[in-house]
Amino acid sequence: MTPKRKRKLYVIVTLVSLAAVAVGLTLYALRANINLFFSPVQIAQGEAPMSRSIRAGGMVKVGSVSRDADSLNIEFTVTDYVGDLQVDYQGILPDLFREGQGVVVVGELQDDGRFRADEVLARHDENYMPPEVAQALEEAGYSPADFQAKAAEVGQQRKDDM
Repeated sequence: MTPKRKRKLYVIVTLVSLAAVAVGLTLYALRANINLFFSPVQIAQGEAPMSRSIRAGGMVKVGSVSRDADSLNIEFTVTDYVGDLQVDYQGILPDLFREGQGVVVVGELQDDGRFRADEVLARHDENYMPPEVAQALEEAGYSPADFQAKAAEVGQQRKDDM
């Protein structure tokens, strides 16, 4: 092999090695920042990792919201009408947060099975089901249409109570 070809080979091997290291470091950094989505039924089945940032979603169970009068601590239950997830949140809830409404919570699942939320995202339509929840229910063998009908029923009951 001539010295010129040898130099080209070293340059190519060096560039490929640097590119591989850069891709590896990028993937490692992204892995730590990915928030995977789990429905309450998936969490109940033990599919969600503990003490790692995840997203969970469903409907706020009617009658489950409990507020601490002396602080911003709030406890509520998120349900997909198959499984329930107890959520602890400290902070100000979005204006659209209500019982019987769709929510997505971001936080960590604790060892005791409760979910410590860092962020709560809410939608106003009682017929709304987050796409991740609908997909997770389909994968678990449940029909999202059944749950949307149940959510509409709960929303109608809430309107009748007002």
